[in-house]
Amino acid sequence: MRISRVCLQRMGMMLDHYSQYNPMPLSMKNFIDFGNKTGCQEASFQFLRKELPVRMANIMKEIKLLPDHLLTMPSVRLVMSWYEQSFRELIQFENIDDKAGLTDFTDRLIQIRNRHTNVVETMAQGILELKETHGIDDNTENRIQYFLDRFYMSRISIRMLINQHTLLFGNEIGHHPRHVGSIDPNCNVLHVVQDAFENARFLCEQYYLLCPELDITCKLSNKVKDGDSIVYVPSHLYHMLFELFKNAMRAVVEHHSNETEVPKLNVMVVKGEEDLSIKLSDEGGGVPRSKTDLLFQYMYSTAPQPSRSDSGSAPLAGYGYGLPLSRLYARYFHGDLILNSFEGFGTDAIVYLKVLSNEANERLPVYNTTASKVYSSDIPVSDWSSSSPFNNNGHQSHRNYYTTAYNRSIGIAR
Repeated sequence: MRISRVCLQRMGMMLDHYSQYNPMPLSMKNFIDFGNKTGCQEASFQFLRKELPVRMANIMKEIKLLPDHLLTMPSVRLVMSWYEQSFRELIQFENIDDKAGLTDFTDRLIQIRNRHTNVVETMAQGILELKETHGIDDNTENRIQYFLDRFYMSRISIRMLINQHTLLFGNEIGHHPRHVGSIDPNCNVLHVVQDAFENARFLCEQYYLLCPELDITCKLSNKVKDGDSIVYVPSHLYHMLFELFKNAMRAVVEHHSNETEVPKLNVMVVKGEEDLSIKLSDEGGGVPRSKTDLLFQYMYSTAPQPSRSDSGSAPLAGYGYGLPLSRLYARYFHGDLILNSFEGFGTDAIVYLKVLSNEANERLPVYNTTASKVYSSDIPVSDWSSSSPFNNNGHQSHRNYYTTAYNRSIGIAR
């Protein structure tokens, strides 16, 4: 009992310690340069053994600010236990510097990633448990929405760091020889569009026995290079497009259910000097403008919510997490995802991505005293590593672990 109490006290102290530091946002260029030029396993280890606990501690502090009723839900307690165990395992490497520790660290990262595989679904179940047992008022829903955006963005960033390390220095095999970890330096956007469409079409035809066709148009600025390719994480882009195609297909087929043929989907890919834009247009009837913002709420879905035993539910419908998570993937590297709906006709979904790898910076949640106020008030605060998803004017005002010399070694500007 005494040993357990001491361990809990030490973990609490370490959590307080690491949460004092801001996460360090990296750019796509940082990732590429480190993987191609300056990176080595030891440097990655030195960085991650500090940065991963910082990112975990920041979001774990926010978990504790959630409503008491939510924290007692079994699924939420399970998620909390995963984070606590992973944090304990990471800080064990705080003072290890021998070569053997490098392999152990990589193996531990794989275990942590596997442990957190079902975090999204489990946390979603916890929200449903709260809704069923206590109900959720508007204020609580707003705070949960605020938290989930930050919680899932933190998860995306942590998995990104882990995947880069394990793919570069572990025994895992990447998807393509030219990839730098999970990043494709020449990600062919049209190929990802086509791949996402084909897989979504398979589901649509399987369930509805019908699916709209696809027309693709590509427009390039005269000043751009490398065609429609950019430096990006193909799996992130695929996640966004697959979700958008599923939504568009379902809307079109159900809106035109009395017709033998359905209108095509139209995709336009436009690459400028700063932005690569992907617009998916459907004729699925659209939604009222008053409900457009609701589509990005975690607790809202246009489809009936399936029960756990509802094995016959449509594979194109779910619990309403698809669009919010897709927008987070877009915003993670300072892009965005927006919807323009035309009630009675259809919807345009637009994905914006950064063309320049040095401008594609991680957008990370930062825990501080002002962020904590959101859970008890409606005061708007500056609590991200950048001031908005559209610019890079944010700056780090809090101390962090990293010396200028080390920052230079992995390509991070002062």
